[in-house]
Amino acid sequence: RGESVDTVYFGGGTPSLLEPSEIGQLIQACRQAFRVEPGAEITLETNPETSSVQRMDGFREAGVNRVSFGVQSFRDAELKRLGRLHSADRAVRAAGEARTAGFGNISLDLMMWLPGQSVSDWAESVSRLIETGPDHVSLYLLELYPNAPLKEDMARAGWSLAPDEDAAEMYLAGPAALDAAGYQQYEISNVCRDGRESRHNLKYWTDGEWLGLGCGAHSTRGGKRWKNVSGTGEYLDRVVNGRPAAEDVRSMSADERLEDALFTGLRLTDGLDIETAGQRYGIDVWARFGDDLQPFVEAGVLRRDGTRIRLTREGMLVANEVMQVFV
Repeated sequence: RGESVDTVYFGGGTPSLLEPSEIGQLIQACRQAFRVEPGAEITLETNPETSSVQRMDGFREAGVNRVSFGVQSFRDAELKRLGRLHSADRAVRAAGEARTAGFGNISLDLMMWLPGQSVSDWAESVSRLIETGPDHVSLYLLELYPNAPLKEDMARAGWSLAPDEDAAEMYLAGPAALDAAGYQQYEISNVCRDGRESRHNLKYWTDGEWLGLGCGAHSTRGGKRWKNVSGTGEYLDRVVNGRPAAEDVRSMSADERLEDALFTGLRLTDGLDIETAGQRYGIDVWARFGDDLQPFVEAGVLRRDGTRIRLTREGMLVANEVMQVFV
């Protein structure tokens, strides 16, 4: 109790289905349990179809000061294939409703490499996103899980993913177009206007700590990592009866913590200071990994500037290969 908190993030599922008054109660509970700092970033994930000026007004009054819309595409055919309930026009209106309600920090998610998507289709979505004028943008590559309904839909309809080289072209073209529109890439999948980085998500990439509340939430703190039980019934039973909601609690070794710090830090366009990381974990990072990293430096996908290493934009296409060095 009384510990300092500078970001609160409502995410996973569709938290905006809660009433603004309920979000307000949760924020108030956070303020009672922690010292939520003045100017803390308080983000609410939401879907365009659940938005309205009235609800956005309510969320802002409740204490939310940043909203993140899961738009995914600005092409109706792609949205339909993804099973999304909103249209491209509805997504644009939702962002406008948030602006009308006074939100000065709006993030939009966009997905590339969708079933049947071409490079020109992707460029069209990015162009419309720029016209919509968010403060922050997350650009994700579609991930198809083995049992995902979309995978079955693709098989039935004969949809296919574009070739890998098209996915690479999409990845390079998106941030380039956003660069030209005045945005800055700060992480592999994220760009923003000046000063609008996701302060909460930066914790994941800068070796920070976070506390996850709710079913299935993950936490990392004090060299430990844990996950809450996922089932709603079991979660409630544990909380009501005063038992810990956490399961799978494990202490991370110094090597695991170092690997995590290097993995996540290399996702940032600024990269990471290997001397600082080394001092924190008692190791000479370049002495340990330099021989394996040098070929990537020579190939021009990784840069070493003094004590900092960072991926080039082209290097971000092979980030997994570079990061395997740390495993």
